[in-house]
Amino acid sequence: MEFTEEQLALFRENQKTQFLCGQFDELIKKRTEAQALFEADESMRELAEEEMNDLDGQLDHLYTEMSRIIESTKEEEAKPYGVLLEVRAGVGGEEAALFAEQLSHMYLQYAVIRGWSTSNISESRATQGGYKEATFEIVGPDVYDELRYETGVHRVQRIPVTEKSGRIHTSTASVVILPIRKKSTIEVNPSDIEIEFSRSGGAGGQNVNKVETAVRLIHKPTGVDVRCQSERSQLKNREKAMVLLIAKLEMLHDEAETKKHAATRKSQIGTGDRSEKIRTYNVPQNRITDHRIKESWHAVFQILGGDMSAVVASLKQASQELDVVVE
Repeated sequence: MEFTEEQLALFRENQKTQFLCGQFDELIKKRTEAQALFEADESMRELAEEEMNDLDGQLDHLYTEMSRIIESTKEEEAKPYGVLLEVRAGVGGEEAALFAEQLSHMYLQYAVIRGWSTSNISESRATQGGYKEATFEIVGPDVYDELRYETGVHRVQRIPVTEKSGRIHTSTASVVILPIRKKSTIEVNPSDIEIEFSRSGGAGGQNVNKVETAVRLIHKPTGVDVRCQSERSQLKNREKAMVLLIAKLEMLHDEAETKKHAATRKSQIGTGDRSEKIRTYNVPQNRITDHRIKESWHAVFQILGGDMSAVVASLKQASQELDVVVE
């Protein structure tokens, strides 16, 4: 097996392969010495040849192992380690805002059940209560695999507390699940980003009222903007906002790619579009229906309370059954 300096340089730079690469370099030196002995002393050729063959086997083993580690690292970097959850009130006024907050609590409570960590990135509350929009970070094993199919429009049918005639209202809220990775799949030019600072809104003491810790980033080429106000440090808010911005830009890129190959993809649950109506929560009938897989559950309050395991399991199973992509 032949080894290039470029490949070895990669092994030396990676912390996971540095030690093995050190061993590899030592074996290379021994291999060079054995080769010199083979060429210089005819009486030692047989012994030197045996040693070279043994060293070649060790070198092949080390190279294979380092290559495996590098490939595993690439897969680990590409795999999402968490998600950004965006929930936004849709049609329905006050009820839509209340529903958006209820959906947020459903996901956050499910995260608690699963042992994932959560943090509030930003929120904008409606005058009468609930969320106009809110963004949360959820980090943990398999979080993206479990929540990836939640993107879309969620619809609730129920009688509002303020409704005296008993009429059922229909409201909506949109959910977007954005994967966050250790290494971005796209490159963002720093000169394309505009930064704004402001005071954080809501409760939080003197720091919130007097210091401009909230950060807003605008990606000028696309017009995508994000805001983070969860941290007391401007720097930390800026870092989180950058994670959110990259996740949104990756989503736009993925959506464009999906549209290109829409005709050949057979494994999608629904369209994956943010505007697709994916689920209805019918409170009077105690029924939740997912329209993509045409399955219902009669446990509205239990599921909205965070016990989403049955819904998640059904969606994952449906995805596995349809996991055939025609290239």
